[in-house]
Amino acid sequence: MRSLASLIVLSASLSPLTAQWPARPTPGVPRTPDGKPNLSAPAPRSADGKPDLSGVWRIHKSYLLNAVPDLKPEEIQPWAMALYKRSADSFRNDTDGINCLPPGPKTSLSVGPPVKIVQTPNLVILLYEYQTLFRQVFTDGRGLPENPNPTWMGYSVGRWEGDTLVVTTSGYNQRTSLDLAGHPHSESLRMTERFHRRDAGHMDLQVTMEDPKAYNRTWTLPVDLDLMPDGELIEYICEDRDKPHLVGKRDDEFRVPKDVLSQYVGTYGSSESGANVLVTLEGDRLMIDPGGMGRIPLIAMSENSFSMEGNVVEFIKDSKGEVSRVVQHWTEGDRSASRRK
Repeated sequence: MRSLASLIVLSASLSPLTAQWPARPTPGVPRTPDGKPNLSAPAPRSADGKPDLSGVWRIHKSYLLNAVPDLKPEEIQPWAMALYKRSADSFRNDTDGINCLPPGPKTSLSVGPPVKIVQTPNLVILLYEYQTLFRQVFTDGRGLPENPNPTWMGYSVGRWEGDTLVVTTSGYNQRTSLDLAGHPHSESLRMTERFHRRDAGHMDLQVTMEDPKAYNRTWTLPVDLDLMPDGELIEYICEDRDKPHLVGKRDDEFRVPKDVLSQYVGTYGSSESGANVLVTLEGDRLMIDPGGMGRIPLIAMSENSFSMEGNVVEFIKDSKGEVSRVVQHWTEGDRSASRRK
């Protein structure tokens, strides 16, 4: 079935090296008497009294599959919606991830590999393991350039508001998307990130997106970061091996009666991940929130299997004919959750 070609996702098209650096405790990380990292200790501060954001961090809540979870269709401008649908029909083979191109704003919203933050008085540097990329955030008082030369990662300036670092980025080119689903943006995109290190091991991050040429309102996404104590980055190389397989156009959607769709609505949970999977029905469209990623439309492939932006979602019935489980078939492996209510 052609739709199965879209199983290939961003994480599958990129290959991290498996070698690891020698284990070495990170200086400055608070520790308990037995030497373990104390992630609930007060946030460290730099010599100038500002919270020190330095460290290796990983995104806690990802919007990889849908970075516009709360936007209504009428809040997406027609050209952007048409481009999103065209990308979906062609298995996302025109997206930056499939083509081994820099991800642009996705680095702040969804990229799974860690980011290393290096903080100095006038410059904050973000080193991304993903594709071995970097960003510079200038905190020396300069403003954004009036007519920036569009780039993949944009131009960033920052300022402190109390204990929160506010970073504003503009100057993106429009060759990237906001998520793996292919929601586009224009060169007018402006992203504002608010970093607040609430303790040694946790960073609150609020990301606000504003793009008046593509979307009719701004929206804010809570992302948050978790410290990877004693962690280090490794090299990450993109291999352009998937695009040749993403050809043609996906099949027309299988039609599932609404009364059948309603049987799948509910909350599913997994003891392994601890995160709930929420399935809802909006009109005639089944929606899924796989562990806090936001609502994602499910495209029917058969009566009980659906495409979730390329990943297959399957609903399983028990011996009594009642829906008991939902299984997400990711490239990395299956994620099964049992029905709770």
